[in-house]
Amino acid sequence: MGLLDSEPGSVLNVVSTALNDTVEFYRWTWSITDKRVENWPLMQSPLPTLCISTLYLLFVWLGPKWMKDREPFQMRLVLIIYNFGMVLLNLFIFRELFMGSYNAGYSYICQSVDYSDNVNEVRIAAALWWYFVSKGVEYLDTVFFILRKKNNQVSFLHVYHHCTMFTLWWIGIKWVAGGQAFFGAQLNSFIHVIMYSYYGLTAFGPWIQKYLWWKRYLTMLQLVQFHVTIGHTALSLYTDCPFPKWMHWALIAYAISFIFLFLNFYVRTYKEPKKAKTGKTAVNGISANGVSKSEKQLVIENGKKQKNGKAKGE
Repeated sequence: MGLLDSEPGSVLNVVSTALNDTVEFYRWTWSITDKRVENWPLMQSPLPTLCISTLYLLFVWLGPKWMKDREPFQMRLVLIIYNFGMVLLNLFIFRELFMGSYNAGYSYICQSVDYSDNVNEVRIAAALWWYFVSKGVEYLDTVFFILRKKNNQVSFLHVYHHCTMFTLWWIGIKWVAGGQAFFGAQLNSFIHVIMYSYYGLTAFGPWIQKYLWWKRYLTMLQLVQFHVTIGHTALSLYTDCPFPKWMHWALIAYAISFIFLFLNFYVRTYKEPKKAKTGKTAVNGISANGVSKSEKQLVIENGKKQKNGKAKGE
């Protein structure tokens, strides 16, 4: 007998039980949050983070329309200050996580969350909070692209990466501001020191860009980061580390999505243009559609014009 065939009272009991279970689960999840961070900025409720992310997505949608008939903003000085500011912020986060975890005797294989007020644990939690905030600040990457009318840079990968990192790390700070969470943030902040250094240098203009030949290696470095993250998380699962299992599996799935997206970006940016360039060279200088140009066009040989392999006049 299906639910629709049940007595009205039975249906109401099922619905009531489901609602009660949902409410109890909600209360339970909030009872196990990290009490150290509950009064920190943005951490009382997910609403501010969700509102900021929603405004970000609205700007991604409406910003290009607003800029359509406007001249792009010239923002060289702003970009230099912003990018090197992000270098300093990520360097600070990396240093705090490294020193805090070192002083606390953290294991890189398995580390549970210590919710105590130990000075090193609070230092790590604070560094992770700054890491979360930095992901919100990174929304400015997209804002600057749109204001400069570099809309080709605002790809699905770009928006997906920025929006999900800020939103999901709110969950991380709220429940697990320490333990295994330190590793991914420490690794990523180090990568971002290099990345924003590159962006800051490019903002100086063409005179320095010719020396920045290592752009493609940034993408390769990010791909290495995702593989290391998956390996580290899988090892944590293998050792049955006392850290939320669902977060482990969610992180693996999240990293895999980035691997596919970044690989697609790498191929389109660095592999396909090389193939197109090779093909163009073949058309212009070697062959076209498998037939050499000397067989299709007039050529000069020994002072005589030739056509179809015979000298004119022969």
